[in-house]
Amino acid sequence: MPKGTNQKFKLYRLAQIMLENTDDEHYITMPEIMSELGKYEITADRKSIYADLRDLETLGIEVEGEPVGNRYHYHVVNRPFELPELKLLVDAIQSSKFITERKTNILIRKLEKLVSKFDAQKLQRQVYVSGRIKTMNESIYYTVDAIHSAISGNKKIRFQYYQWNAKKEMELRHDGAWYHISPWGLSWDNENYYLVGFDSAAGRIKHYRVDKMLHIRMSEEEREGREHFIRLDMADYTKKSFGMFGGKEQMVRLLVDNSLAGVMIDRFGKDVMLIPADADHFTVNVNVYVSKQFLGWVFSLGERVKLISPDEVVEQMKKEAERLMRQYGISV
Repeated sequence: MPKGTNQKFKLYRLAQIMLENTDDEHYITMPEIMSELGKYEITADRKSIYADLRDLETLGIEVEGEPVGNRYHYHVVNRPFELPELKLLVDAIQSSKFITERKTNILIRKLEKLVSKFDAQKLQRQVYVSGRIKTMNESIYYTVDAIHSAISGNKKIRFQYYQWNAKKEMELRHDGAWYHISPWGLSWDNENYYLVGFDSAAGRIKHYRVDKMLHIRMSEEEREGREHFIRLDMADYTKKSFGMFGGKEQMVRLLVDNSLAGVMIDRFGKDVMLIPADADHFTVNVNVYVSKQFLGWVFSLGERVKLISPDEVVEQMKKEAERLMRQYGISV
């Protein structure tokens, strides 16, 4: 290849060299820049490179030169993402059950391109996903995109829904019947992604695990159930739903040991009122969707939490306790 054939790629290669080889702790000198360009068979003199480094700012790449001895050292500053921010994103991707192991590694490799090769190694050292329980549904990304498209277009969606059977086989629910739902939002709860939508046939809000939705397609029908969602705060709705299981919304009162103040705040938010009951306890009044999952959450906190009202829910708790005793051979 004749010398200088790749000159038209000079600015692109210079940007690549600076982004890959420099950061706040790693610099490159002018001779090293010229040497790196030479590897791509690009010739350049100092004067033109000075101009090119200034031109990189038009591409959003800010390069700073600092005098060190009798030379200038150059490095990229003010990247779109700082390393700690990317570490947070990597951690979020790794811990997300709905992202497959394969897609996890692909996404992290893409994030590594946003930093220098030195900082990329710091992200690589965090990567360990092989032992994590991850979804096996690779199509979830396209499902999420289809849901957003339907919401933007004010359309219903159709999909099939599956569950796992005892043979570890995917089994379509309701004999493969198609669900016809009005999508209104997506919610993240307990490391899973849920579609929150309106089921016109049932006349109520329902949720569906996104990773268990198959063959999603947009309907020609416009969404229904708007009146149910006008005043719905999705974050508040998720807070009231335990494990995204539905139930009757009720105000419940809990008597709680002082040691669980943090648990209550984590679950219900900092606005929850902790009303002193005695030296060791407080009460909280919270709106929740009462389900077996909610009762199980109360059970899991042991003797440090007691459900004290309303009577209807207290009775449900007693019946659930009796059921557990019978299940484990304890006479009631």
